[in-house]
Amino acid sequence: MVVSSKTKFKTVEQYFSTLSEPAKTLLEQLRATIKKVAPEAEEVISYNIPAFKWNGMLVWYAAFSNHIGLYPRTSVLDAFKKDLTDYHVSKGTLQFPLDKPLPIGLITRIVKFRMKENSAR
Repeated sequence: MVVSSKTKFKTVEQYFSTLSEPAKTLLEQLRATIKKVAPEAEEVISYNIPAFKWNGMLVWYAAFSNHIGLYPRTSVLDAFKKDLTDYHVSKGTLQFPLDKPLPIGLITRIVKFRMKENSAR
């Protein structure tokens, strides 16, 4: 699944409506995990991908043809460096392959970390 850069999404639901499996199911799991950790966070489209705002931007996430991308800011990638060795990490991006279960515990810790960062602002 590759979303055309020409598509300008107005809502998270519109973004999800363009997804195919298995990316759609994994992205729904990621979304549900973030909502569970940060139930008061607002869902938005930012940079044309889904994101959550809570005391500022919390995390962004997106589906691609062979991975799910989580964009939690570089501070998270530095803080969780030893927990991320099984995943592809690049500047500001954490990639989860489509053929493996999402690391829900790790994602939960990352979102809590970001909430703590945003609370300190």
